Amino acid sequence: MPTILVHTRTTGYRHASIPHGVRALRDLGFGVRHAEDPDEFADALGQRPGAVVFLSTTGEVLTDAGRERLAAYVDGGGGFVGVHAAACAEYGWPYFGELLGARFTGHPAYQPGRVLVTDRSHPATRHLPPVWNWTDEWYDFDADPARDPAVRVLARADESSYTGAGTGPAHPLIWCRPQGAGRVFYTSLGHAPSAYEDPAFRTHLAAAVTWAARADS
Repeated sequence: MPTILVHTRTTGYRHASIPHGVRALRDLGFGVRHAEDPDEFADALGQRPGAVVFLSTTGEVLTDAGRERLAAYVDGGGGFVGVHAAACAEYGWPYFGELLGARFTGHPAYQPGRVLVTDRSHPATRHLPPVWNWTDEWYDFDADPARDPAVRVLARADESSYTGAGTGPAHPLIWCRPQGAGRVFYTSLGHAPSAYEDPAFRTHLAAAVTWAARADS
């Protein structure tokens, strides 16, 4: 299994699930370098980790050097995985918005709903049923990342299955895309600590990181 660099710095809301996510990644067999300090993160990028994971980062979390090195890392062939509140980070850096393909705008209350798995050919979704009953914060986004033809949207939200939806019928939840020579994967799921104990979600997360790191080929 690859060694990965997991960044969990928050300058906004901090999810209680962060330590559970870090522990799950270790339990899944990845070598994990966990960075909260932005200077440590920037330095660690120089060691070319198998993939970088932003685990519910919020707010501005990188230094100028970190931004420069992360862009060079991904564009040069590195893997990036954003989990849940990663879409709430680095609003002041346009590159990061392009990297993810959409930005968080809000969410209703944490509640049950249905995930519509629209692409089950990807390693991170092939184990999931076409309709996956799940409980989470159902993130709304400012755009459909599929406006870029290079993006594969792997799952969308069934907005009729919960209250307070605000994105529209083509509501993305999970997607992946190329960025330069690199691979980018984003899952909006993973709000609660219990998610990281769920076998289906753990498989989803492990496969996403393995794919981004190109360790599945």
